[in-house]
Amino acid sequence: MGQTTIQIEKAISLKEKPDVSTVKFGTVFTDYMFSSNYTPEHGWEEPAILPYQNLEISPAANGIHYGQSVFEGLKAYKNGDDVLLFRPDENFKRLNTSLERLAMPKINEEVSLNALYELIKLERDWVPEGPGQSLYIRPFVFADEAFLGVRSARTYQYNIILSPVAGYYGGQLDPTAIYVEDDFVRAVRGGVGDIKCAGNYAASILAQQKAAEMGYEQVLWLDGVEQKYVEEVGSMNIFFVRDNELITPKLNGSILSGITRKSLIELAEYKGYTVKEERIHIDELQAGLKDGSVTEIFGSGTAAVISPVGRMRIHGEDYVVNDNQVGPVAEDLYTHYTGIQYGHLDDPFGWIVRV
Repeated sequence: MGQTTIQIEKAISLKEKPDVSTVKFGTVFTDYMFSSNYTPEHGWEEPAILPYQNLEISPAANGIHYGQSVFEGLKAYKNGDDVLLFRPDENFKRLNTSLERLAMPKINEEVSLNALYELIKLERDWVPEGPGQSLYIRPFVFADEAFLGVRSARTYQYNIILSPVAGYYGGQLDPTAIYVEDDFVRAVRGGVGDIKCAGNYAASILAQQKAAEMGYEQVLWLDGVEQKYVEEVGSMNIFFVRDNELITPKLNGSILSGITRKSLIELAEYKGYTVKEERIHIDELQAGLKDGSVTEIFGSGTAAVISPVGRMRIHGEDYVVNDNQVGPVAEDLYTHYTGIQYGHLDDPFGWIVRV
């Protein structure tokens, strides 16, 4: 994908825009998508914006059988006539980290950014304007070589699709219930826990189902070796407010380096909070909930930005966090962070790209 000229194939007809407030996450897609193919001879080539369509792949496509598949997730926001993107360069940078770990060919980050801008310009009417609504952006790369051998594939597909999504909370923060998983593990250092590969999410589903059956909405994973140290929630990084300080597990090679996590740390420090990245023992967390020194818990991620935790189950015991209410730190950071994302507050960090 060395060239920057992106071909655009116009759709014969356009879809009717949905009422986004009724759309279930990830079920409705826009009129167009970005596509590019990789061969060893030519690298990434034929970058194009095409009408949204099904992909044609062989039943022997390497990625289906051996898991060479990675993705990213980011959002576009409407502000008057402008469409705003939040740190999109960080997503393509992380996509390359994932590709490198799975021995897949890296993308050209600059070309990818320009392709995304062109795609968003074409689809700007799909960016919803309602409170908390946005256009979800899903870049993904997978191996499509028809070959049933365990090695890095020779050919790949790279696509970006778009989906309008409603506000995660419908306008207000709602605390969630989290189950700390004692049996299964998510990742180990040296593995792929710190990248966004498809297999990580497949491996988490059974524990997620178990938690749901017990009345919990998310799983908090412990480290994969000792199963004593807090790592992350299924789709989020995790933060704690302890003795008025903001604490989060430090990155250790098996925790995803969340862009929301990184940005919240920067914002919190900018606002004067004391932020610490530590190795957090689950027994210390349990003791903090018992003695009241841990006053808030919340997850962070692209979908919800901040997801307050109102209830947590640790080693068979249930703990209510902050009376199952949104805490002041979570609310303060959420309000400021989303204010920057939607262009309602100043952006002192240079995070926002206007399209």
